[in-house]
Amino acid sequence: MSRIRKIKVINGVYWVEVKEANLFILCGCPADTVKHLKKRGLIEDVEKDGLTYETGPNVILLSDVLMQNGSFSNLTEFPVLQMLYLQGMLIPKHPNNTSMMPMLLGTEEQVKAQMEYIYRGNYGLVSKEEMMEAGATWEEAEEMMKVKLRFAFGKITPSNELVEKRIIKNDAVEIRNGAYIKRVAFNTYEISYQGESVQVDLNLQAGELYDPPYQLGYHFIKREYFGVIHSGEGDGWDLYRPCMASVIMFQGKIYLIDAGPNILASLNYLGISVNEIEGIFHTHAHDDHFAGLTTLIRTDCRFKYYATPLVRMAVTKKLCALMSMEAESFSSFFDIHDLPFDEWTNVDGLEVKPVYSPHPVETNIFFFRANWIDGYKVYAHLADVTSDEVLQRMIVGNSREVGITEERFEQIKAKYMYPAHLKKIDIGGGMIHGNAEDFKDDKSHKIVLAHTSKALTMQQREIGSSSAFGMVDVLIPSNRDYLVEFAQRHIKNYFPQASDNEINYLLNHPIVSYNAGSLLLKKGAESKYVYLLLTGSVEFLHAKTGKHDTLPAGSFIGFYAGYLGLHSPETYWASCNIHVLQMPSNSYHEFVARNNLYSELKRMEEYILFLQSTWLFGDVVSFPSLALIAKQMQKIQLSHNYQIPLFQSDKYLNNPFSINGHAHEDMLHIIDSGSVSIKIFDKEVEQLGKADFLGGDKTILGKHRKFDLKNVKAMLPKDTSLFALPASAVIDIPIVHWKLLETYNKRIRAIYNEL
Repeated sequence: MSRIRKIKVINGVYWVEVKEANLFILCGCPADTVKHLKKRGLIEDVEKDGLTYETGPNVILLSDVLMQNGSFSNLTEFPVLQMLYLQGMLIPKHPNNTSMMPMLLGTEEQVKAQMEYIYRGNYGLVSKEEMMEAGATWEEAEEMMKVKLRFAFGKITPSNELVEKRIIKNDAVEIRNGAYIKRVAFNTYEISYQGESVQVDLNLQAGELYDPPYQLGYHFIKREYFGVIHSGEGDGWDLYRPCMASVIMFQGKIYLIDAGPNILASLNYLGISVNEIEGIFHTHAHDDHFAGLTTLIRTDCRFKYYATPLVRMAVTKKLCALMSMEAESFSSFFDIHDLPFDEWTNVDGLEVKPVYSPHPVETNIFFFRANWIDGYKVYAHLADVTSDEVLQRMIVGNSREVGITEERFEQIKAKYMYPAHLKKIDIGGGMIHGNAEDFKDDKSHKIVLAHTSKALTMQQREIGSSSAFGMVDVLIPSNRDYLVEFAQRHIKNYFPQASDNEINYLLNHPIVSYNAGSLLLKKGAESKYVYLLLTGSVEFLHAKTGKHDTLPAGSFIGFYAGYLGLHSPETYWASCNIHVLQMPSNSYHEFVARNNLYSELKRMEEYILFLQSTWLFGDVVSFPSLALIAKQMQKIQLSHNYQIPLFQSDKYLNNPFSINGHAHEDMLHIIDSGSVSIKIFDKEVEQLGKADFLGGDKTILGKHRKFDLKNVKAMLPKDTSLFALPASAVIDIPIVHWKLLETYNKRIRAIYNEL
């Protein structure tokens, strides 16, 4: 019988166990991994000495890279919490509390980032000085620090006192009890024990994703004047539902409350593309409300980030620790809007009031209201709250003790009980969450009970109700068709010189809905329609490369029909339930001819289609953004043996030709044909081909750039054609900025490995 057991959990995630060595290794750790382990029976409930607790991993092997195919590969917060508390490793007198701690294995960079991320995930801001830096007064910081210390049992504990670490370099490293691990290739490891070994490959292949643990069903959501879509009612352990969250609709705009694991999957099931999101209201930095935050970078514009400065700073510190980036970078990806505590702030007509809620990390709950015929309609989102029982145990008589005063308890309780037309409440219980029974006297019209993986009891059902994924509560109905307004705005962006009557000509075509999976255009088939995507996302398959990418709301589909021929060169299908403005091709062509747009579209066509075929721009970058970029592109030819210095403070890549009159601007280059060899001294580090990119490092890396790599050059082994554009043209497109940052950091690591 084999001493080592290896099981594939999902793409890029494996379970390796060596029972004789008491070793259970989770290899790869994307969002919701604990749920996948439970569904596979790799985490079970056991009983010992009359106590029931969970089994599970005791070691985590990290991916060599933080993100793959747009998703986090290393999110260890909840697996570590499962080890410490649900397995009992940290609980006094627990049968599973031995001298063994959870262990992280991986590169020095990833282990260090995870240790700091776990630290910030446990505590948020860790001193009064940090709280005051976020705008708190000394008195407020003193009070909040006492609450934090009470949750933390009186001490802010460094991660290395909770989690053990092993750094893997080039040689084999002992994990425990005679079991060893070594790296055999990038992101590929060999685990051995007493003459046996297995290999685990943590790489995701092109097009592969980390699967969510649940199937939710597709929805068509009508855009309302003021309404709430219930997009999550579970907690971090719920196997079948997303974590507590909501989507707010106001005047047709979409706002998120929190960004939990697998948020893109949830939005897709709701028929909402990332580009439709106006902003996010963020309650706090625990992973069940935070883990999806960077996947929301997968858009072509910065969306608005709303929270109190305390929450925003705690989130920034955790996110930047996880991503090993400077705090200033947060504003590169999000449009920050700080909100004051306990005040109503007008956000594009919707009034919002954040309220402090005691929690281990900085937390604000939210109240939203909009005025209507018979007064304000109010939605309250209470995640995460603390139960009366826990708060009462915190009450102290001496202001110098760690805890809260009786007066402060009553103030918190009163704010929790503020009546609303709709109120969603965290009833997770335990040491840091709420109880439904505390709200039995709440005067709100409707209460939704959430943040739990358990079925509601009869007593809880007398207080509030559950809500299924995708259900909508309409607080103020709409008497307008927002889809028509979406179409009008997009068409004006595409054709700014067209008259109103010409725009109305296009708008008078029907708005049609398609179910998820429906084919819009099939490769080789006649293109009967041109589509303007109004809601949801469409995927398309590149005819030449075989890769598929996603088009967000606002994209034109088949815009080139009639210019490249009446047959579609690619296949397009709905990735969720969608709405489109459906225009017959001849109507669209007549519009183009009447408005003398043919030459302009023809000129842009080559560049836009090229950008769509690249990994850098092909995913979730809408047609208007591509058109703006294409206007700044120029094709250049560089001859054999041309040399370009890279990553050097005094020798940035400059285009030898003038682009829009800026001959010395920091330029990004994308290869159209030929190849480029990146070398350190005379050793090749990377070979670049068609659609790969280089340059623009001064602009893209910015403050991340703490190095001066001499003797790093890009060499042209043969004549090469490139598209050149100013790096400043893409710096404000979050998904492109992130892909460039991720690629350049990988490239720099590879260069350092050769030094």
